[in-house]
Amino acid sequence: MAVATGEETKAIARYIRMSPFKVRRVLDQIRGRSYREALIILEFMPYRACEPILKVLRSAVANAEHNAGYAPSELLITQAFADQGPVLKRFRPRAQGRAYQIRKPTCHITIAVAPGAEDED
Repeated sequence: MAVATGEETKAIARYIRMSPFKVRRVLDQIRGRSYREALIILEFMPYRACEPILKVLRSAVANAEHNAGYAPSELLITQAFADQGPVLKRFRPRAQGRAYQIRKPTCHITIAVAPGAEDED
């Protein structure tokens, strides 16, 4: 689904303390759907990643509404992806004076919305 970049409005959340793999699992479910459908899906999915994704989605729609004048009901999610951010490295003490490295991943969530033909059934 190719949309001209002039019509797209996006929002980015950076340095979210969550693995990008876990975030992508949720983003794959809402990509290409309407704003209303995505809200319902995110509301009832059991994953922790839904909360920051919902926040970014609402921000992208608010940007489209305020900056471009689009109605939220006509918006579709054209792009939704999570890039890997910097990894926080921590150490946990182990037996016999050893240290075990703990990797705490972060990610950057990007969601772009654009107006699309909403087909009501």
